[in-house]
Amino acid sequence: MTFRDIDINLAAETKAMVEQVKRFSMEVMRPAGIELDKLPKPEEVIARDSILWDVFRGFRKLGLHTLEIPKNLGGLAEDMDPMAKVLISEQLGYADAGLAISMGVACMPFNYAARFPTPEMQQLARDFCQDKEGKMIGCWAITEPDHGTDWSLGGNNPKCGPSVKAVLNGDEYVVNGEKSAWVSNGTIATHALLHVGLDPARGMQGQGLAIIPLDLPGISRGKPLDKMGQRPLNQGAIIFEDVRIPKKYMVVSNPDIINAARGLGLAAVNGRMAVVFAGLGKAAFDEALRYAKERIQGGVPIFEHAVMKLKLMKMFTAVEAARANARRMAVFNLLNTFTPSVAHAVGAKCLSTETATTVAGEAIQIFGGFGLAKEFPVEKMFRDARTGMIEDGVNDALAIKAAEFL
Repeated sequence: MTFRDIDINLAAETKAMVEQVKRFSMEVMRPAGIELDKLPKPEEVIARDSILWDVFRGFRKLGLHTLEIPKNLGGLAEDMDPMAKVLISEQLGYADAGLAISMGVACMPFNYAARFPTPEMQQLARDFCQDKEGKMIGCWAITEPDHGTDWSLGGNNPKCGPSVKAVLNGDEYVVNGEKSAWVSNGTIATHALLHVGLDPARGMQGQGLAIIPLDLPGISRGKPLDKMGQRPLNQGAIIFEDVRIPKKYMVVSNPDIINAARGLGLAAVNGRMAVVFAGLGKAAFDEALRYAKERIQGGVPIFEHAVMKLKLMKMFTAVEAARANARRMAVFNLLNTFTPSVAHAVGAKCLSTETATTVAGEAIQIFGGFGLAKEFPVEKMFRDARTGMIEDGVNDALAIKAAEFL
């Protein structure tokens, strides 16, 4: 059971594609996410016979991995209505936030590769568009054991610079250090969008950016992370020991370029998170509404009690506010790729994750004792939502950083 959507002016093609994604997300992603969440060990999530790979293959066969890559490289970017991209992300978050994030992060190195005109990067993007089996999987290798919030607030303090450093040696960079266990897709990724320190004296303002295959000599992985929420999302450390990276893989070797574009990544990542968790908030509300109309207490469905109607209406209003805010921000930023609103993106991420957490908590309350049981999805939704308030940056730290863009 759900409530009426009031979207207007959607093209027929957009409606058809969103409906196709909806079927995939609810018939494949949602059941897979529930099954993977119940596995006792995170190693089982990524096992060869895991249902996770069915999700990857289904996502790829729909071409959803090509939405940000231009047509000349095999992608769909020019053909996609911005609102369609937003609705797809919301629906994937509605089905399973952890898997939605895994599928999205898996595209990051290749989406970035498409932006660089070198033959190697262009070919990497082409190969990714052709991959319908989920053999090429990306990760965003940024967070480190000693540096989480420092990536946002460390500035030019040398003590806060990246621990993973790259030193130029002839035609290669030699990379040493460790990316933390929170790297999404960290133990299954074939490629990484890798942040490294090039000028330690400049702290976080001395970064470079590389796009690399993760089968280079000297690269190893940690164990898959065992965590409270988003358990279908694989996360794990990546360790670099005297790894030699050809210069052509260091796509941004001038830290000043990254500093000049520092808001673009912040807006893109948080913008998508906002949409995904707005979808999760709606999913939690829908479960609560359905249960309230089915559960009988006092001789009537609990929905008929005034206090329940008041609670559900407050939840509905919060969810719709988060969804409307996330959509407005996301469409604007998609249409203004090089001049996005960072403040709106981070604000939307904070609002959506906090709304999803609150609404999922209220859904548990409505379910009563059943809300604590794994037989019902709301306890998982609560764990997934709460994780989002820390994921890709603790909300408080992100807000402090985003205030610089007001």
